[in-house]
Amino acid sequence: MERLDSGSTVPPHLRGAIVALGNFDGFHLGHQAVSGRAIEWARAEGRPAIIATFDPHPARHFSPDLPAFRLTTLDQRERLFAEAGADAMFVFHFDDVLAGMTAEDFVAEELVKEVGAAGVVTGDDFTFGKGRQGNVERLAQLGALHNLRTQSIVPVMGNGEAVSSSRIRKALQAGDCSEAARLLTRPFAIEGIVQHGDKVGSEIGYPTANIDMSKYLRPAYGVYAVRGRLPDGRVLDGVANLGIRPMFQPPKELLEPYFFDFSENLYGQMVEIQFIAFLRPEAKFDTMNELTDQIARDCDDARRILAATPHLP
Repeated sequence: MERLDSGSTVPPHLRGAIVALGNFDGFHLGHQAVSGRAIEWARAEGRPAIIATFDPHPARHFSPDLPAFRLTTLDQRERLFAEAGADAMFVFHFDDVLAGMTAEDFVAEELVKEVGAAGVVTGDDFTFGKGRQGNVERLAQLGALHNLRTQSIVPVMGNGEAVSSSRIRKALQAGDCSEAARLLTRPFAIEGIVQHGDKVGSEIGYPTANIDMSKYLRPAYGVYAVRGRLPDGRVLDGVANLGIRPMFQPPKELLEPYFFDFSENLYGQMVEIQFIAFLRPEAKFDTMNELTDQIARDCDDARRILAATPHLP
């Protein structure tokens, strides 16, 4: 799959595409319905299929001080879009120029001229253009002026409520990994470079692969049963602490996975950590022996849960 950014020249073999258009941060069931319809439409007409996203998220552009809320990186989205069957990913850079663009100009200049789209599929709540002046009805009107066909998809419902990124964030902040995975169709996963730490984990017999949380949403602080995906594709079972490590000073926010029966050097490597189940909140213990005893129990709990949990993508 090819990856293109705003300002890129869309090659001839990708022009005339059917484009799925949205933020697609979580690429959850609802997003998959939009992209799936675009890919189905493209295949029916022998056209390329493009999934287009925005970076940074428009909410981050307008409110840069918002707490971290990201569910996926662009690299994760690229893999997810490829697995969905898209031929290309197009990233609209959301800057002041794009934010100030009228709905008319976005359709004419971005979708038609720059991307060369023949058709666009969005969710039926999609808005665009300066001040969100455009919606799906306006997109259809403007598309008709530029020979750009449009379709919109109604929300995917789950337990009587629309599937949304906000709903997934709430589940993760409550420690409900299974609900988040159900809506995402995969475990929530954080990807990051393994960095050097203070080696305390190694000293107490539980060496961890320390990962900075960057701009990801913060799930509930605590201990989780996790799976780690290495650059070579191997998947490891483990347990991880997410939080500020109340036993140690000064407080430092980290994701610290410990992988069972694994002793290789991971420093500097990109590792993806899947959150499978929340085990307990963070806690401060009176002694290091109490901490290590609790970690041993956490490992037993995680092994039991992971043994009964199928591997998901």
